[in-house]
Amino acid sequence: MKASERRSIILLLLSSIGVVGANSLVLSPIAADVADSFTGAAATDVMLAAAAYGAGTAFSALFLAPRADQIGLGRSLLLALVVLGAALCSSAAAPCVTVLISSQAIAGLAAGVALPSVYGLTAEVSEQGRESETLGKVLTGWTLSLVLGVTFSAALSDLVHWRAVFGILAAVTTVLCLLLARFGRAQPTAKTGAASHSPLKALSIPGLPPLLIMVSAYMVAFYGSYAFLGTHLTQELGVTTTIAGLAALSYGIGFGAIAPLDRLIDRHGEVETAPFIFGALTLAYIGLAAGSENWSGLLAMCALWGAVNHLGLNLIVGALTAIRATQRGTILGLYSAVTYASMFAGTTVYKPLFEANGLMWCALVSAVCIVPSTLFSLVRQRRHKLLHQTRK
Repeated sequence: MKASERRSIILLLLSSIGVVGANSLVLSPIAADVADSFTGAAATDVMLAAAAYGAGTAFSALFLAPRADQIGLGRSLLLALVVLGAALCSSAAAPCVTVLISSQAIAGLAAGVALPSVYGLTAEVSEQGRESETLGKVLTGWTLSLVLGVTFSAALSDLVHWRAVFGILAAVTTVLCLLLARFGRAQPTAKTGAASHSPLKALSIPGLPPLLIMVSAYMVAFYGSYAFLGTHLTQELGVTTTIAGLAALSYGIGFGAIAPLDRLIDRHGEVETAPFIFGALTLAYIGLAAGSENWSGLLAMCALWGAVNHLGLNLIVGALTAIRATQRGTILGLYSAVTYASMFAGTTVYKPLFEANGLMWCALVSAVCIVPSTLFSLVRQRRHKLLHQTRK
């Protein structure tokens, strides 16, 4: 494959992550605006659409994504984006909260196939020996979704209407579909010929269940606090939707700016760096709680939160991809399923917590969610050092 073709594919994959990520995160800063359009609806009711999206993604990643090996990853990604585009159009035209929730559930089904397909295609197009570097580039799509997608969408909701947000996301998805279809004609999608197996069988892989439990706690902590961040800023602190969108911008800047430090994980190893990263993330959530009553302080803490979350995500995904290279696709499907099941759980469980106690207690509960991972990583680090000393 030519270098120019590889760059084009990587850009398409990055953009696919960006549009999927933008839709998964965009409701938080515009929830109040959306609720105002529907009689008797509250912002917390609107956030149930995010929960439905998460549930749909989790179901799809478990039961639909494994079939990508039968029809080809490229074709799977294209079909998933077609469905996502239709769901985004339905979201833009939703006449009531129920239709919005249903549309986002369908969008979740598409995302559950799209994300593993993107990660699998990334491995296919990567140059040998540069797989992690290529994956890092594609993962910047999450930063793109935060900095451009979510922040721009919040401003667009403020200046035009929230329906324009989903309309533009649908248009971008349509363009991606056309580009992917064009690429598919030029480069036929290879099929693996593998039979579809239940990814649940991969749970027997040694070391995988503890990592997935860590993923669950990590994602519940993130989505539980993030889901109500925008509502807290607009309803509790009284700022505009545009300023609420700056929280996502601040998070995204922190998430992207810390990337040069990823090399420290490679240099010192996942076992050695994990306790520091999870410990720092626990402190970041405590900082969010402490700064929750001042919007400028909260924005600053969002940048720190984004930076530490980037390192944590790199750590977790790196550990999952290294655990068994021959079953990477299945493991990443489980990762996606656990991630979005946790998104559903976090959004649903934190809803009454937020309504009763506000963002401060949401952030504190998130800090508690990370503590077991911190302690577990400390135990692993200790065992690793003892094993190393014994071998000497």
